Amino acid sequence: MADTTRTKVDVVGLVGSLRPGSHTRQAVQTALQGARALGADTELLDLSTFDLPACDGHLEGEPPAGVIRFRDRLRAAHGFVVGTPEYHGSFSGLLKNALDLTGFEEFEGKVVGLVAVSGGALGGSPALAALRPVFRALHAWVIPDEGGIPKADAAFGPDGKPTDPRLTKRLEGVGREVARFAFMRHSQQVKDFVLAWETAAPNPGGPDR
Repeated sequence: MADTTRTKVDVVGLVGSLRPGSHTRQAVQTALQGARALGADTELLDLSTFDLPACDGHLEGEPPAGVIRFRDRLRAAHGFVVGTPEYHGSFSGLLKNALDLTGFEEFEGKVVGLVAVSGGALGGSPALAALRPVFRALHAWVIPDEGGIPKADAAFGPDGKPTDPRLTKRLEGVGREVARFAFMRHSQQVKDFVLAWETAAPNPGGPDR
């Protein structure tokens, strides 16, 4: 049951696939269920609606309207569930391009959970491993739990839900962990503790006590 006494947090799902009904989208939607169960507000972003240009390295000046909307939405979020299909041992170019159009202002200090789908038996492990340093470079906090899904064609039913309850539990667990740490980061109790710790009087016994 969600704890409604906590500060509301906003968890956004990012999907590195444009295919309607993609297994990546289904995996992220399942993970977001876990975040909602903990009381978070959630939204799955469709990258196709932002009309993002190819990043050519020239980000100075006024960016296109779609980039502005995309960045603004990410800045308003407290945490993310990021999903990708595995392509050639890494994550999708669509997702890489979208992330290349962002920076610290969108991700620094925020919580990220990762999921990946694969047609093979490795469950997107190379894609997950490739995404972690990207978010580390953006100064985000990537949770230890992740959702790697092998043989994705058999992992989801016609209703878009996982066919194996264990997969549902694992994906929802990713979403819950993102929401949990986002709540911790933004709760007033934690802020009060950090402030008290930062402003505490020096140790009267001296630095060696």
